[in-house]
Amino acid sequence: MVMDRIAAAAKRAGRPPSSIKLVTVTKTVGIEGIREAVAAGALILGENRVQESKDKIEVLGPLASWHLIGRLQANKAKYAVKLFDLIHSVDSIALAIEIDKQAAKIGKVQDVLIEVSIAGEVAKAGAGIDEVPGLVRELAKLKHVRVRGLMTMPPYSDDPERSHPYFRKLKELSAFIYRENIPAVSMTELSMGMSNDFEVAIEEGATLVRVGTAIFGGRN
Repeated sequence: MVMDRIAAAAKRAGRPPSSIKLVTVTKTVGIEGIREAVAAGALILGENRVQESKDKIEVLGPLASWHLIGRLQANKAKYAVKLFDLIHSVDSIALAIEIDKQAAKIGKVQDVLIEVSIAGEVAKAGAGIDEVPGLVRELAKLKHVRVRGLMTMPPYSDDPERSHPYFRKLKELSAFIYRENIPAVSMTELSMGMSNDFEVAIEEGATLVRVGTAIFGGRN
């Protein structure tokens, strides 16, 4: 069971299991499957696409906290701020400005994470490590966006142990930004780790782990 594995990884790291929150990834999962997950204890639901999420949330409503973990296009920001409690995938000032504008229209302060391209992979979204502190400072100026931490996806490997240095690097970046003491910024969340490596992520300090396949099985 995933929660048992989270607790065991937390124990190995000398952390209380309560310091790690499970984001149950429900992309392509139907309404009844989501209801079953919530009945089994899922408190946070993670979705990859705004339109798919919109259809589900219109039916299910706020039965859990909804997080956007996939890439967000600026033209979907007006929907995202209405649907999600936390957006994990902000990687540019332009996107943040659009989120800020749309959140202002509904009187909301949108919580976000900065997505970091921790290995500098061209094919992956995310701001470069060197760009992140400056990006955080720019976002801190926005009145309707609140930075809560960082998110990343390391290069995929069949061996989850290879993710250690990437997760450690994100933790170190978070600590650096925390020491900068930027107003209105809190480095409380580290979103890292998926079905294949979430235990390694917990050992390196993850507070949010995004798990779908280990719960629902493989999906197309």
